[in-house]
Amino acid sequence: MAELPAQIEIRPAAVDDAVDIARLHRAVWCETYRDLAPADVYRTLDEDFRRVRWSDMLTNPRRHQGVLLAEQEKRLVGIGAIGAPLEPAFAGRGEIRSLYIDPSVKRQGLGRRLMRELAVQLAAFGYSAAALGVVAGNDPAIAFYRSLGGRMIGRYTDPGPIWRSDNLIFVWDDLSLLS
Repeated sequence: MAELPAQIEIRPAAVDDAVDIARLHRAVWCETYRDLAPADVYRTLDEDFRRVRWSDMLTNPRRHQGVLLAEQEKRLVGIGAIGAPLEPAFAGRGEIRSLYIDPSVKRQGLGRRLMRELAVQLAAFGYSAAALGVVAGNDPAIAFYRSLGGRMIGRYTDPGPIWRSDNLIFVWDDLSLLS
């Protein structure tokens, strides 16, 4: 893994970031799930769909929810989001809902850095543990979460807005594992 360039800054997302978030989310999502998601899902979960969802989330934040952005020279290169657990199988652990990294900066430590910052936010919200769901078959993400000390404890079906994906549950019962 290469050293993360110092010029990448992490900051909280703002409402006016929704367009850039949607663009990066869509691009990374399409690359990641090209062999896993049905073709009709790609047409439906387009950039406009994602912009509306991110705009709503940023305009109407819920309690214990946070979105962090990573920027390199004012260009969005990473997204991380957390919140109260939506999946009962997470057993009260804070949820890491999103982690998307621009391929141009992958394998440079940004994913680890964002996970660390998300863990800090979860701790600030009172959580001592974290959980996330990763789509079965997303082998690079599974390997990444395992490399961070994540432990797989089960599966669930994510109802999603369009696609009901089979997900593996990874947990960190000690947030310090992510620091």
